[in-house]
Amino acid sequence: MDQPATPLEDIRARIAQAARIAGRAPGSVELVAISKTHPAEAIAPLIAQGQRAFGENRVQDAEAKWPALREENPEVRLHLVGQLQSNKAEDALGLFDCIHSVDRPSLVASLGKAMDRTGRRVPCFVQVNIGAEEQKGGCAISEVPALLASAREAQIPVEGLMCVPPLGIEAAPFFALLAKIAADNGVSQLSMGMSDDFETAVMLGATHVRVGSALFGARG
Repeated sequence: MDQPATPLEDIRARIAQAARIAGRAPGSVELVAISKTHPAEAIAPLIAQGQRAFGENRVQDAEAKWPALREENPEVRLHLVGQLQSNKAEDALGLFDCIHSVDRPSLVASLGKAMDRTGRRVPCFVQVNIGAEEQKGGCAISEVPALLASAREAQIPVEGLMCVPPLGIEAAPFFALLAKIAADNGVSQLSMGMSDDFETAVMLGATHVRVGSALFGARG
């Protein structure tokens, strides 16, 4: 069998294989190409190959490079995967089609008000600090039900949960735990899995995988 010609083809083939192993349709998993720190010149070839979902960490970075790219490629969808400052909520709604990092009551309040003002209700994920790591964003597991309830009350369309497992530890138990928390709280989508573990994430139910270095190479 011919080897995939590009990193994008390779990642897509591996996602499809992992999905098949899990008895899932390959089309049930969205690949979000994490383009943070990469310039427009590195992103354009992936768009040309058919990639349509991209992820950025910061509102400011997205503002700098994406307006021109999206003018040429209006079908591209932009995901915010990094921590969002409450005072940037309205800016984020103007730029992004999905927000993966809703993690605290103050941000829920700011997003709800910004959505009311703009009339733009962007799908969101609640980020869970799945490994209880002090240095990471995300709400505590015990806080998930209350944060989901406040988001729903604010009419924020929360579609699922997101996590970043601890480095250097087998990720599968953390992915399985996130899937259980999502099921217990009535949300169906799971944003989990990165370059080193996305196949495991797919087999454990990921609906969105966030892949950067495996597509773009190591950041400079």
